[in-house]
Amino acid sequence: MSRPDPNRDQRGCPKCGHEETEVDEISTSGSGLSKMFDVQNRQFTVISCTHCGYSELYKGQSSGNAIDIFLG
Repeated sequence: MSRPDPNRDQRGCPKCGHEETEVDEISTSGSGLSKMFDVQNRQFTVISCTHCGYSELYKGQSSGNAIDIFLG
């Protein structure tokens, strides 16, 4: 496992460093009865880099907080 470069700017996409993002919401079903009846009771915010497409899912957070975490 490589060590992080202390001279690298930690802001931006963790993969490419680009700072523009796209925010989407997705819903998924859980397990058990919700899966059997296709009840989509789990909500996620998806933050994606507009340059390389790298995406992260955040559960239970508003999109503003998730963008702050994604960008550093």
